Amino acid sequence: MNNLIWVFNGSGGKFPSGVFTDLLTAESWIKRYCLSGILTAYPVNSGVFDWAIENNFFTPKKEEHLSPEFIGKFSTASQEHYHFENGIRE
Repeated sequence: MNNLIWVFNGSGGKFPSGVFTDLLTAESWIKRYCLSGILTAYPVNSGVFDWAIENNFFTPKKEEHLSPEFIGKFSTASQEHYHFENGIRE
């Protein structure tokens, strides 16, 4: 992905605990505090729903796929992401 940010969600957290403009800075911060969770790349100035459709990672097939509830909760495993356990990338 071009033009992206990295968002870290700690295990069990409801909200992100870090947002970074590059992967190395994010990984350094996660390692420094021995954090566990998921670091995910997000497109800037685009919703993940739109990004996934534009990149052919998702095609809405049901009416419910166009509902605000679905779009507001949408995520995809097609986003670059890494799992961390105690600061170490798995």
